[in-house]
Amino acid sequence: MLYPLFKSIAFRMDPEKVHERTLKLLQKTARPGKPHFMAGPVPDKPVEMMGLRFANPVGLAAGMDKDGTCIDGLASLGFGFLELGTVTPLPQPGNPKPRLFRLPEHEGVINRMGFNNGGVNALLDHLSQARYQGIVGINIGKNFNTPIERAEADYVLGLRAVYKRADYVTVNISSPNTSNLRELQKGDAFTDLLRSIADTRKALMKETGVHTPIAVKIAPDLDEAQLDFIVEALLGSGMDAVIATNTTLDRTAVAGHPRAEEAGGLSGAPVRQRSTEIIKGLSKRLDGKMPIIGVGGIFSADDAKEKLDAGAKLVQVYSGLIYRGPGLISEIVNGL
Repeated sequence: MLYPLFKSIAFRMDPEKVHERTLKLLQKTARPGKPHFMAGPVPDKPVEMMGLRFANPVGLAAGMDKDGTCIDGLASLGFGFLELGTVTPLPQPGNPKPRLFRLPEHEGVINRMGFNNGGVNALLDHLSQARYQGIVGINIGKNFNTPIERAEADYVLGLRAVYKRADYVTVNISSPNTSNLRELQKGDAFTDLLRSIADTRKALMKETGVHTPIAVKIAPDLDEAQLDFIVEALLGSGMDAVIATNTTLDRTAVAGHPRAEEAGGLSGAPVRQRSTEIIKGLSKRLDGKMPIIGVGGIFSADDAKEKLDAGAKLVQVYSGLIYRGPGLISEIVNGL
């Protein structure tokens, strides 16, 4: 009952400031190893995937905690795994403010944050201080001022930096908020990047003796031919999973809203259907050869089931937390 009151106050305030303050409050009020007082009980419902054991199939999507400053706080909500980032090799401020907008009438969010983060070293420092012992994925991207033709170098730097510390690594090439980033999903740029990532992992495995799984996060704004190409490239490069999907540039679901034309990616309920369609398309093409993590518009157990029935093995939430509150994870896991 506390969250509706909190939400009514928070939605009158600047979204980015509320986000920052909420993470700080959540971290301060977390009790190590115990559920948060605003979250319900979460049973163990383990899932084996990528050679890892996830406590339950509901994870935190990247973007909520880019710098890993609230790991224990978020873990106390009952997530089966956390994905931190997107993190870049060097610190960067992101795009100019304002850059985060709520669309309450549609239960949507538009953001053009632009990978604002303190850099990979800051994230790793925060991770080393966390008490959480569960699965942590680290989502890596390129710095905004790295030319797209040199993007591979940033991803290799990121992968090398986090390789031994992450339980899995996500390669983010699908954010719409870094100039030309989505071009990396196409043609030679995609296959060359995946080859470079695969070669780097092979070298790191020899150096460390550790096999760290790698997932690739894709956009929802893809046609059938693009999906065909992406699946072939993912399988050919030996990646371990695909995450579907990132935010969308399509505004059809929120047409007419005063904020509809804000630049950036749209998430939340408006992207739910398209995300599920992409998962279905991936599942049909992959035919069990690679697992899928489903994300996009998950606000209930039924929404999570929709993604799982479409072919996902795990799901992630972000915008649902904003609109439904910290009890959402318990609701979903208990409802599955």
